Amino acid sequence: MRKVLLARLDNVGDVLLAGPCVRAVAAGGDTVTMLASPRGRGGAELLPGVDDVLVWSAPWIDLDPEPVTAAGIDEFVTRIRALRFDRALILTSFHQSALPLALLLRMAGIPWLGAISDDYPGSLLDLRHRVHGDVPESERALSLAIAAGYRLPAGDDGGLAVRRPLPDVSRLTGERGYVVVHPAASVPARQPTAEHAAAMVAALARAGHRVVVTGAPSERQLTALVAGEHARDLGGATTLRELAAVLDGAAAVVAPNTGPAHLAAAVGTPVVSLFAPVVPAARWAPYRVLTVLLGDQGAPCRDTRARECPIDGHPCLESISPLDVVAATAEVTGRR
Repeated sequence: MRKVLLARLDNVGDVLLAGPCVRAVAAGGDTVTMLASPRGRGGAELLPGVDDVLVWSAPWIDLDPEPVTAAGIDEFVTRIRALRFDRALILTSFHQSALPLALLLRMAGIPWLGAISDDYPGSLLDLRHRVHGDVPESERALSLAIAAGYRLPAGDDGGLAVRRPLPDVSRLTGERGYVVVHPAASVPARQPTAEHAAAMVAALARAGHRVVVTGAPSERQLTALVAGEHARDLGGATTLRELAAVLDGAAAVVAPNTGPAHLAAAVGTPVVSLFAPVVPAARWAPYRVLTVLLGDQGAPCRDTRARECPIDGHPCLESISPLDVVAATAEVTGRR
């Protein structure tokens, strides 16, 4: 049995999208250790097929990186060397390079490395895989595993998934069948304003939906404003695993392009996606789940990967009418 290191050093949503790749490697009989960032650790712990999780912040990927020091790099390399991995697959987004991590893993003595790389890797990679076009991120990662000789097991459709059973959260949500609104995103350019999200919640409540608003502990002020008097506010009230259970009990989830949208897809809940086109929806829309995509996909911010909206008025998301959200929710839940 080989020890395989799978690296995905981004946020929770990015890690969840690596799930089919992880399951393919695990089905090959190898043990899987996930190398995740502090932001992505919770997602790695939710993935079926992961045997262990290592946490490290890559200074070329983390949004708020620590300074690079020789001592810090030496500590990471020594830590990886001690675990004696046989193979490593480095998973990246289309705009990232796998080569900085490949260099460190070579220094740590891992004898076989595979990654997707448009750049010439020299002796850093044993498998240099290439993917062309706007391929969904999950399929992009899975294609690397397939190129490395792995396959999904029989009966696995390649969708997203989480470890089950999930905890009972009925004390927080009440009966199943509510609509979740998750107003925040990992970067401001991808989320509607608080006032606009609050209007969406109010419209859903007037349409007869029981609405639950979710968010991280740092987003409590936002969720309180968005929930108002129309919804149950669960901002900061759940762990990531409990959030998965909340989304699992929902009839639909309304969310921007952020981790909880992918978590909803992983538990099979339909998504009304408030999608800012700063990244392409073809790559990042909720994967393999019933979805209605809202937002102006031809807005001037298209494909800029901007963290702050570069256009006055945030038109790609502010143009979404609350009634559009109600109609999309009706579409994915079958209500008319």
